[in-house]
Amino acid sequence: MTVPAVLGVDIGTSSSKGVLVGLDGTLLRTAVREHAVDRPKPGHVEMDGRVWWTEFVSLARELGQDAEVRAVGVSGMGPCVLLADADDVPVRPAVLYGVDTRSTAQIARLESELGAEEIRRLGGSDLSSQAAGAKIAWVADEEPELFARARRLFMPSSWLVRRLTGEYVLDHHSASQCTPLYDVGRLDWHGPWAERIAPGLDLPPLRWPGEVAGKLSTQAARETDLPAGVPVITGTIDAWAEALSVGAHEPGDLMLMYGTTMFLIHTAAEHRTWPGLWGTVGALPGTYNLAGGMATSGAITAWLRELVGAGYEELLHEAAGAGRGANGLLMLPYFAGERTPVMDPRARGVIVGLSLSHTRGDLYRAALEATGFAVRHNIETIRAAGGDIRRVVAVGGGTQGGLWTRIVSDITGLPQHLRATSIGASYGSAFLAAQAVGPAEIDDWNPVREEVVPQPEAVADYDRLYRLYQQLYPSTASLAHELADRQLR
Repeated sequence: MTVPAVLGVDIGTSSSKGVLVGLDGTLLRTAVREHAVDRPKPGHVEMDGRVWWTEFVSLARELGQDAEVRAVGVSGMGPCVLLADADDVPVRPAVLYGVDTRSTAQIARLESELGAEEIRRLGGSDLSSQAAGAKIAWVADEEPELFARARRLFMPSSWLVRRLTGEYVLDHHSASQCTPLYDVGRLDWHGPWAERIAPGLDLPPLRWPGEVAGKLSTQAARETDLPAGVPVITGTIDAWAEALSVGAHEPGDLMLMYGTTMFLIHTAAEHRTWPGLWGTVGALPGTYNLAGGMATSGAITAWLRELVGAGYEELLHEAAGAGRGANGLLMLPYFAGERTPVMDPRARGVIVGLSLSHTRGDLYRAALEATGFAVRHNIETIRAAGGDIRRVVAVGGGTQGGLWTRIVSDITGLPQHLRATSIGASYGSAFLAAQAVGPAEIDDWNPVREEVVPQPEAVADYDRLYRLYQQLYPSTASLAHELADRQLR
């Protein structure tokens, strides 16, 4: 006898993940399809959007076999820019989110023409490498023949919805990261700027992430082996789906997503803007976010593991033995530029205090602490913007092992809740899908299993080290910029 279930799929930077979840939240099956991004030039990060559908089909066939799938949820990395023609054929590879820094010239031009303060007032965020609108402008400027063919804008979740249902929609949250094309106050596209920046592009109708976008078509059912007619939700960007997966979506909540990059989402009941943060609409109606994101976090530890040829468990054990302060090492974690609150694509990583006595465990510890300091920098900026952080919920693969979350709590002075399931955005998408076919509460699906409480003596020690960390970027920025320029030649 099959169990009624929902399917959740998330298209990530390095892999696509799928989960089959019972209507009570029980994780029944999981599957992963790994992929790689393309880096055709320095600062350019792309992916063939057609892979998103291919991997969804593969995951659906594996996970849905002999299952009674009642609804489908989707999410994906973002904001991305996949431009397609009138027949839904991509005109070029998708330009990825803030890790792609190609649109610097377009950002400067748009700020000059439209006004930086007016962009922030209307759209909620400063223009940065995260802004999808600036990336659309890059394609229009640099590849005009391709842009002339473009008629539709997709992100991973909306691309899957299109293939699954035939509906052309985008969720409000993803649209609010298309700065400066979306008006956060009106909750709609801003026509004058959209016509100016993306002429000829038919921007999609907008819905909320949990709304049903449509029903699975007969054609999609044949390709995926899923039942025709089941509802498919609109979906959203992965970090916001991940916040939903751990219940971090109420005013006062802050989600910390421990992954290849670190992401922070603070939820409020009213819209706020602040330089160096992304002010967006929330994943649920009536909520707004102040969000931040690092360009690297887990990516640094992965780089170190590959560099020294050691495994995760081994280096984590050595890092724990290194002790607070990594035996006198301090790292600036800007190995791929930095997003919030620095907003500097030419920033670079720095390691200070190296001696011949330092070990790979010290370096690994310094990398974990560097991300913790960067999290604190973002939290302090959120508070300066008026954010009222009352609860922190941690999620993501980096919560495993305990050391990283311990370090972040000690550096920030904030306790963190860990839920029973930390699989991420695919689980959050499954939860939204379950809500589309019946009642579902995240506290029932995914209860809190642990609270990481900061240690007072560690908090005091890290306070002193954080003061040194604060000096590191302004002291080295000009040197880093000169070196970054050499790297980008």
